[in-house]
Amino acid sequence: MYRKDEKEECCYNYKKKQQQAAIASIFSYKHMKKVYPVGLYRSSSSSLSSLSSNSSSLSLTLSQNSNDDSSLTDHSSSSSSPLDHKVSLALRLIAPPRQRRREQNSPTVPPRPVGVLDHDHDQDGDGGGEPRRCNWITKNSDKSYVAFHDECWGVPVYEDNQLFELLSLCGMLMDYNWTEILKRKELIRKAFGGFDPNVVAKMDENQIMDIISDKALSLVECRVRCIVDNAKCILKIVREFGSLSGYMWGYMNHKPTVNKFRHPRNVPLRSPKAEAMSKDLLKRGFRFVGPVIVYSFMQAAGLTIDHLVDCFRYKECVALAERPWRHM
Repeated sequence: MYRKDEKEECCYNYKKKQQQAAIASIFSYKHMKKVYPVGLYRSSSSSLSSLSSNSSSLSLTLSQNSNDDSSLTDHSSSSSSPLDHKVSLALRLIAPPRQRRREQNSPTVPPRPVGVLDHDHDQDGDGGGEPRRCNWITKNSDKSYVAFHDECWGVPVYEDNQLFELLSLCGMLMDYNWTEILKRKELIRKAFGGFDPNVVAKMDENQIMDIISDKALSLVECRVRCIVDNAKCILKIVREFGSLSGYMWGYMNHKPTVNKFRHPRNVPLRSPKAEAMSKDLLKRGFRFVGPVIVYSFMQAAGLTIDHLVDCFRYKECVALAERPWRHM
């Protein structure tokens, strides 16, 4: 009976040792590393046999601050398996952003300085280095229209002849668009004597008919006679206010209105000041000076700055508006 119990005890101990060996092989670091992409650590100095008796605990941890991959590779002298390599790559993808940036060795684009807008680098969005303009200027826009936007539109004007010219050109918008007008601007300016009010006001019937019959100009008769009549009205304003510039800028308190529009749909067709100026001009005998035409004139002459805020001309025109003595 005693030998039988001893024999059973020996068999039990043998099976127990086999179970411990199997558990040790299963929970060895090399095998666990293939299942869990983390480091395996044992608390205290307990032996492998304590795994079966639950006398110790396991902790699975990810290193978020280390730069090397020592916790993800085999510590033995043998080379890592393909599975280990895949696990390592997967871990790099899910690593924290700070750690990923340190681990990437490929050259990166330097960060953009604070306060530098997009249009300072690529202002047209096409990588061509073109400045960013107002949205109504497109790649298909005529060169004369683009040049007018870049050089004239929104620049404060204080000279009487230039103001008279812009007011006359804006009156032609009822029959033509800006591109058609700007292509003939030099011919129109020459035909009307540089838009000198003293010269235009003295034009006789023969001179008016010569302008009307000029096919290169292609101007409607009522527009030509309107310009001549407006020149006579300007002479009256000059006698009363000293200059056309003083009269126009008096409505603006001698300082342009600076708007901050971001989208073309925000830009109005008229404004209260344009309506007030239009009403007074009509009383003084001017023709074709409705509030919409007057507001177009105010935009072109820089009485109001309506460049979109992301247009490269916005800051330049605002600087001229705030420091008019630099422009005059």
